[in-house]
Amino acid sequence: MRADIVAAARAVVGARFRPQGRNPASGLDCVGVVAIAYGTRLSGPIPASYALRGGSEAGIRSLVAQTGLHAIAVQAAAAGDLLLFETGPMQWHLAVSTGTGFIHADATLRRVTEVPGFFPWPISAAWTLNKGH
Repeated sequence: MRADIVAAARAVVGARFRPQGRNPASGLDCVGVVAIAYGTRLSGPIPASYALRGGSEAGIRSLVAQTGLHAIAVQAAAAGDLLLFETGPMQWHLAVSTGTGFIHADATLRRVTEVPGFFPWPISAAWTLNKGH
């Protein structure tokens, strides 16, 4: 299952970035990448509209909890887990862990990318599909 999530995220690497995008053909944002990577494994709603800046970590945690993912310790995150970064003041960003880096929709590069190695922003939260993880 973890490998399938990472493979689905890798399949959209190179797709163009589009705010609130949900289709690889027309563009994806970070939530779109997550929706593609996890697909039908998520049980709750995927937000279609939201502010690009602002919001709260508590609000994001609440929304993610509705999808059926389970909160885990950040240091326990592994391939296929969901990461929440704080990329700036009141600016939040989601990514899929590959185990050796992450896949995300990069607004600066204007495309979905896989980043190996270290995380450039603080990781605020992490979630997994596996309850016992």
